[in-house]
Amino acid sequence: MFIHKIDEELSLKLIEIKDAAKIYELADRSRNYLREWLPWVDETTSVEDTKAFIQMCITGFAENRSLTTAILYKGQIVGVAGFNRISESNKIVDIGYWLGAEYQGNGIMTRVAKALTDYAFHELSLNKVEIRAAAGNNKSRSIPERLNFVQEGCIRQAEWLYDHYVDHIVYGILADEWNK
Repeated sequence: MFIHKIDEELSLKLIEIKDAAKIYELADRSRNYLREWLPWVDETTSVEDTKAFIQMCITGFAENRSLTTAILYKGQIVGVAGFNRISESNKIVDIGYWLGAEYQGNGIMTRVAKALTDYAFHELSLNKVEIRAAAGNNKSRSIPERLNFVQEGCIRQAEWLYDHYVDHIVYGILADEWNK
């Protein structure tokens, strides 16, 4: 079992099938909040949908293609974060994350993104970490900005979000930049 303690309040644990009900309930309570920026919300209508997602995450982890964790804040699951894609050949990971609406404003996701970036560089010996966020998603974009990631560009119409396209802003940081 992968558990990564960040601080006294916060840790990450490898997502498991037994987490499905809690993750589904959290996403369901935050449905309107999450729907603004995440395309999967309307398709997630049951615990079974969440179980299927978790099984896909477990397979990705077993094949060293991804790492998906449940965010534990004061012992409770409050969101999901991890490496959406691990490219061993290019030594790059993409960090993705979401947090339940009621847990916003506690600095949780900045600490999580920092811990995942540290893990990518110091435990996995990777060279680059990327974070992509919709151009209008200022809360999500503030995380890599706070962590001194470099804004590398804009991918136009990168994602279909229910009834419109959104551009993605790409942020990146290299291992030697992070370690300075």
